[in-house]
Amino acid sequence: MRAIRLHARGGPERLVYEDAPLPEPAAGEALLRVYAAGVTPTELTWSETYQTPDGHERLPTIPGHDVSGVVEALGPDVSDVSLGDAVYGLIAFPRDGSAAEYAVVRAGDLAPKPRTLDHVHAAAVPISALTAWQALFTHAGLSAGQRVLIHGAAGGVGVFAVQLARWRGAHVSATASARHHEFLRELGVETVIDYRTARFEEVLRDVDVVLDTIGGDTLERSWNVLRRGGTLVSVAAPPPPRPARDAGTRGIFFIVEPSRAQLVEIGELIDAGQIRPVLNAVLPLARAREAFERGQAGHVRGKIVLRVDDSEATP
Repeated sequence: MRAIRLHARGGPERLVYEDAPLPEPAAGEALLRVYAAGVTPTELTWSETYQTPDGHERLPTIPGHDVSGVVEALGPDVSDVSLGDAVYGLIAFPRDGSAAEYAVVRAGDLAPKPRTLDHVHAAAVPISALTAWQALFTHAGLSAGQRVLIHGAAGGVGVFAVQLARWRGAHVSATASARHHEFLRELGVETVIDYRTARFEEVLRDVDVVLDTIGGDTLERSWNVLRRGGTLVSVAAPPPPRPARDAGTRGIFFIVEPSRAQLVEIGELIDAGQIRPVLNAVLPLARAREAFERGQAGHVRGKIVLRVDDSEATP
C-alpha cells in the first residue's frame, strides 16, 4: 500500500510518501480501506506518535488519527463492525494512523459514518468533535443556561465546541481574530472578542466554563473570568495553579480518548442538522507534507483533510 511515513522524529519535512507493508488486523481489530484522513498538525511533536503503547520506539510510523473508510477485513473476536461497513473513528495515538491506503483500528473505537456526510467530511469529525464533547460535557458538565467561553473558536476543536455548546443550550462567547467573527456568529456565538484588540477578561465576568485550546498567557488569564464554582478545561496545557482568590474554581487538562458511543451521538446530531464539520482544505494523500505545513502555520479555520481514495463508494 502507499502511505505517509516518518523514519525519524521531526516536522513535516520528515514525511515521506512511499510503499509500506499492508497491516493485518489482530484480535478485536478491523482493517479499513481508508477513504480520508484528518490532519492534526501537533501530532508530529507528540511522544505517542513515535512510541508503542508500552513506551518502546515505533519507527517508521504513520501519522493521522481521524479516519473514515470501509471495513475490508476483521481479526478474531470482532462484533462491533462487519465487512463492508462505512465507518469513522479516532485511532488511538500510540498506533500507526490513517495517512495510508489501509489502517488497522480497534473495532470498538469505530462508529457508523454519518449517512449525510461523505468520507472527506466525516474524517474532519472524530478528534475535534470528541475533544469538544469530552471537554464540555464529560469534564465540565456544561448544562443549559450556563455561560461558556471558547478560546480559539474558529479552529478544529473550537467550531465543534461552539456548535455543541449551543445545542446544549449554553450562552457562548469566543475569542478569535476579526476575520472569523461573522463565521462564528453564524455558528451561534453571541459575543466574539478579537484577542488582538481586546482583553477578554475585561469584557466577560462570571463565566461557568472556559474551554482553552491556546495555552500560555491565554490559559493563565482565563482564571479571571470564571465565577466561583466554575471550570477551566484546557487541551493545550495543564492549567497553572490558581491564586487563593480563585478558590472554588477548578482546572482540568485532558487528552481526548476514542469513544464509539460518543461518536454515535455526534453522528446523530450531524445527520439531524444540529452540528456540522468545517473543512479548511482537502489535499491528496501524496501532499501530506503540505497539509501539515499549512496546519502548523496556524490560524486555520476548521480541519485539513487528506483524500486517500477518490471513489467515495459508500455502501
